[in-house]
Amino acid sequence: MKIKDIMSRNVVTVGLDDTLGLVKEIFDHSKFHHLLAMEGGELLGVVSDRDLFKALSPNIGTNVETYKDTATLNKRVHQIMSRKPKILREDATIDMAIDLFNEHAISCIPILSHDDRLVGILSWRDILRSLRGHSDEES
Repeated sequence: MKIKDIMSRNVVTVGLDDTLGLVKEIFDHSKFHHLLAMEGGELLGVVSDRDLFKALSPNIGTNVETYKDTATLNKRVHQIMSRKPKILREDATIDMAIDLFNEHAISCIPILSHDDRLVGILSWRDILRSLRGHSDEES
């Protein structure tokens, strides 16, 4: 099976100079866990909800929040993103994706077309969902 059959095609991107406040707002109102950092149509990095969690003050939104806490929301994507993301092409196999997840400490894989256009994103959850659906079909 090809990853183009199971990847998420609705990819949300952010710019390198977008604030962590914007990133937090996106994650707070969505069910996905990764944003792709783009500049000039080129994929430059990945920001996960875990990256955001590590970068923000734990006091944000509490009654002990200070100016210094809220200032962490003004940090920029390029300050916390993972650079040089591992990618696959849309015609790669699920086995290739599993190998990439196992070889590197990553939680998503951006998917590019043969002409280097961003066409999707794959997470280990997408793979598990596909395996679950595949086993249901065999039963």
